[in-house]
Amino acid sequence: MKAELLPLAKPVAETVARHLVATGQLIDDDPALALEHAIAARRLASRIAAVREAVGLAAYQAEEWTTAIAELRTYHRMTGRQTHLAVLADCERALGRPEKAIDLFRSAERDKLGRNEALELLIVAAGARGDMGQHDAAAAMLQIRELSVESEEPWAPRLRYAYADALLEAGRTEEAREWFGRAAAVDAEGITDAAERLLEMDGIEIDDEDGEYESDVDATSPDRDTADSDDDDDDEDDADDDDEDDRDDDDDDDEDDEDDDLDDEDDDFDDEDEDDEDDEDDEDGADRDAAGSGDAAGSGDESGDRPRGGSGGGSRGDDGTGR
Repeated sequence: MKAELLPLAKPVAETVARHLVATGQLIDDDPALALEHAIAARRLASRIAAVREAVGLAAYQAEEWTTAIAELRTYHRMTGRQTHLAVLADCERALGRPEKAIDLFRSAERDKLGRNEALELLIVAAGARGDMGQHDAAAAMLQIRELSVESEEPWAPRLRYAYADALLEAGRTEEAREWFGRAAAVDAEGITDAAERLLEMDGIEIDDEDGEYESDVDATSPDRDTADSDDDDDDEDDADDDDEDDRDDDDDDDEDDEDDDLDDEDDDFDDEDEDDEDDEDDEDGADRDAAGSGDAAGSGDESGDRPRGGSGGGSRGDDGTGR
């Protein structure tokens, strides 16, 4: 992050760093305020990829779906990465466009995704199938090798939970019960509300007034840890180290020059992608997705895992499907 701010005049870089630190600190508890800080940073440094990423992720948490899509697409273009495809797909679902979420899953460049990112994208794509009422197809997409892997990674309970939820929506109650149980068995951190769902299936009501579970988070939405910028941990150091930077003392003139950049809101990177894909036949697509979902998850094994802020059993709805 610090290196990305080097082209800026020192006073501007310090201000941007402070806004980014505030964004990271507030994004879970007050996403709207976090978004304000991120946008303030963008006004000063619209050509810095990490700034655009911060705006996109804060917008996602604040449920500003269109802004999140525009900013994260810009971040992907600027960096050549596909880090936040699962977040983009979930935004499309939130906007009532599950077909576009599935298109993102199909068109993903698997070699650019780590295992965690690939699995999160698969979970969101399966959720999009569920949004379209194709619950059996959603369950079929999630029947991959990783489903039975005993792992302590956050994707393990989330994958099992999403599968259980798809089974339940498909009317396969006993299978759903089994997989909610298997999700709970590997969910020591309480990432999902699988244990609570099991109790509900047995007719036991849970008092959730204390917010012990994040049951309003969709099982098929991206894990917040996966969605988070991998630069968040560096923000505090960046802010503290700013005063130690040895910069050229010619920056007296730079502040005026920066004003020109601040207003450059028509930057080429801000152009949104055109929605140029025609809807494909959903039923045929479901078969292809189910057949290819194993490749989607397995292709990133060598790329490692990366995160962002903790999703629970789901995202923006109370029905387990999120929308």
